[in-house]
Amino acid sequence: MTFLALVVLLGITWAAITGTFSLGNLLLGGAIGILSLWVIRMQIARPAFLGKIPKVISLALLFLYELVLSSVKVLILVLSPNMKKSLEPAIIAFPLTVKSDLEITLLANLITLTPGTLSIDVAEDRSVLYVHALSAPNKKAMIKDIATGFEAKIIEVFQA
Repeated sequence: MTFLALVVLLGITWAAITGTFSLGNLLLGGAIGILSLWVIRMQIARPAFLGKIPKVISLALLFLYELVLSSVKVLILVLSPNMKKSLEPAIIAFPLTVKSDLEITLLANLITLTPGTLSIDVAEDRSVLYVHALSAPNKKAMIKDIATGFEAKIIEVFQA
């Protein structure tokens, strides 16, 4: 509940208790509500999801950046005069740090939604995600990019 909503609720409660719903009494109740909330401000817990909003926005912005970047790379690859020489398809075994089903699913979906890559499978022990890349000249660099990019942001969002 927002601070303003709490003040309004406390003001109305004050008016109900006193039995007078005049503007002056409602404002007095609101002022008492503000003072009460200020006194107990340290005991009021901030909802946990509010702290995660910037992290979720950061993950979304990273995804949009990667989406545009990989789209341009695939466009250049497809429009190159000798596409067969430019292609270096590979299946990469990406070692997973994330462990929950939700985190693995989100990572796999973000990779699949990025042009030029496709999540194929997850090992039964959830230690490896297999990813197909349209062009992967440096597999170690691709693994590092995923680990420091999508996976790191997902861990930030879902850590307790």
